[in-house]
Amino acid sequence: MRLRHGTQGIPGQAAPDPLLKLGTARLYVITPDATRERVLELAKAAVRGGADAIQLRHKSLPRGELLALARDLRGIAGETLFIVNDHVDIALLSGADGVHLGPDDLSVASARKVAGDRLIIGVSASSAEAVQPGADYVGCGPAFATPLKPQKQVIGPAGIAAVAATASMPVFAIGGIDETNLSQLTALGIRRACVIRAVSEAADPEQAVRRLRGMLTA
Repeated sequence: MRLRHGTQGIPGQAAPDPLLKLGTARLYVITPDATRERVLELAKAAVRGGADAIQLRHKSLPRGELLALARDLRGIAGETLFIVNDHVDIALLSGADGVHLGPDDLSVASARKVAGDRLIIGVSASSAEAVQPGADYVGCGPAFATPLKPQKQVIGPAGIAAVAATASMPVFAIGGIDETNLSQLTALGIRRACVIRAVSEAADPEQAVRRLRGMLTA
């Protein structure tokens, strides 16, 4: 069993392996490009609501501010998996459980040379062929049209189900997922999802997390 740093545990005892948590994870909440206060508020709501993982994704912050925010979120996440988008160094310095790599970031192999087994490494892929060897999980989509990545071709629930059927690691659907369409994924047996706007734009983010996770575990 690979034990990695970054997870808060009981003093004197080994912390739960993040890979074991990843194996049972269902709802993965990604933070929006918002103010520091808003990101922290949403993270707290996600933890209270029972999110299995929280990812810090912020494209506009200077790296120093991003690291400070990552360290704050590490404290808030507690036993919830905490992932940093794009930046292996910030994931390591903040004590995160993992890093998520996009197609323009480091390869999984390069990230492993830097982080070793200290980080869960996730990747984005829209087909089984695009899944990088050595990844711990996949964010697969877009499931539905999303304004965050309007240029990407939607592969739909069936496309995600096809990837999940062949992948040897957890596959999380991503892209335009909310309470109105999540059932289209669960109907095909897809029980893992990443969301951004479904939580960040909800009137009550905590309750939105509870409802979404309930749909994934029903």
